[in-house]
Amino acid sequence: MKYSPHDYQTYATNFILEHPVSAVFLDMGLGKSVITLTAIFDLCLDSFLIRKVLVIAPLRVARDTWPAEIKKWDHLHGLTYAVAVGTEAERKAALLRRASVYIINRENVQWLVEESGLPFDYDMVVVDELSSFKSWQAKRFRSLLKVRPSVKRIVGLTGTPSSNGLMDLWAEFRVLDLGKRLGRYITHYRNQFFTPDKRNGQVVFSYKPLPGAEERIYEAISDITISMKAVDHLKMPECVINEVKVALSEKERKAYDSMKADLVISLGDEEIDAGNAAALANKLSQMANGAVYGEDGRFFAIHDRKLDALEDLIEAANGKPVLVAYWFKHDLERIRQRLHKLHIPFSMLDDSVSIERWNRGELPVALIHPASAGHGLNLQAGGSTLIWFGLTWSLELYQQTNARLWRQGQTSDTVVIHHIVSEDTIDERIMSALRKKEKTQSALIEAVKANLEVQK
Repeated sequence: MKYSPHDYQTYATNFILEHPVSAVFLDMGLGKSVITLTAIFDLCLDSFLIRKVLVIAPLRVARDTWPAEIKKWDHLHGLTYAVAVGTEAERKAALLRRASVYIINRENVQWLVEESGLPFDYDMVVVDELSSFKSWQAKRFRSLLKVRPSVKRIVGLTGTPSSNGLMDLWAEFRVLDLGKRLGRYITHYRNQFFTPDKRNGQVVFSYKPLPGAEERIYEAISDITISMKAVDHLKMPECVINEVKVALSEKERKAYDSMKADLVISLGDEEIDAGNAAALANKLSQMANGAVYGEDGRFFAIHDRKLDALEDLIEAANGKPVLVAYWFKHDLERIRQRLHKLHIPFSMLDDSVSIERWNRGELPVALIHPASAGHGLNLQAGGSTLIWFGLTWSLELYQQTNARLWRQGQTSDTVVIHHIVSEDTIDERIMSALRKKEKTQSALIEAVKANLEVQK
């Protein structure tokens, strides 16, 4: 296919070429893969500044999206690649092949650096979904940091740079610029820009930015960072956000309130204990969805309110394909049982074949888990309706999952995103938290947004 780049795509490619260290915050659907590959082609095969590129991406994106993009575009013809996923033997065989671009999933970064026995001789690294390196305690972060000084060029790509707040940015930029802009130590970053928020004595649970800290952080990273929103550069379809409220019965409400008040609930002979706030939130989310796990891994059904709402929404779609996002395994099992009962064909979107079937319009209902299908998959050809059966606290997974349908290439004029929300439960708190997190991230995106007019 012939590549006719938009102005913003040319701008972003040139930014990567002109900045050996670059953070490119591209909204979902703006084509960050082809933008970056165009720069890689120039560096490897035109200017010969780079010999060997490592692309680090989520598993399915590494396996499916990057190879598909290289094969798709005419102007990338001649750019060789190897995909290092699968067994250790398969990964090693791929990494030993002669190629310009080596693609590996992020879970194997530590293996590559510390266990593979192969030299880390890549002179350029692309981190697709830079936000997956937001934890400075994670093994993948520490492993990549070890070899970062030997890398001449590095690009960080994401549409969700600060999904859980500005604290995420430190580790991301530590990997990129080795601490030049936000400091080499997380403690210094905290002390400079934040103050303790929620705490118990000397134990600090969370931090909040000091007055003016956001602006100072944005200014510190602005020279190597650009950001773009899809709505600024593409004719995007209308996105309709809808909340479908369901009400629990008196008996169901009593069970939910008992767990919330006492951290313990008895269902039959089974006692389910939530010993801390995180476990409680998890239990309450399960109960809001309609079931809860016991100690032995079995689950106990509490209500079918969300299943009934899901059935109504699928029926209202009137034959149009529907994408359903679930969170807990018992959500999946109960949804499957209901769809079987209704004789509605469906499939999990968990491999290349199922994704192709969805995009060909062969699946009336497709089921996805945000953590495994949230990044990089192009699903817009298969439908324009997404239903959140179970919600997530993660703004990153939430936005990325929505962007599987609401993105460039969507042929429908309107994308509809339904959220099935149990009234007066933790579901409402999750929706509120997602909206608040989005405000922080939107401020960051706005602060470093690329001004294309300056370049014209």
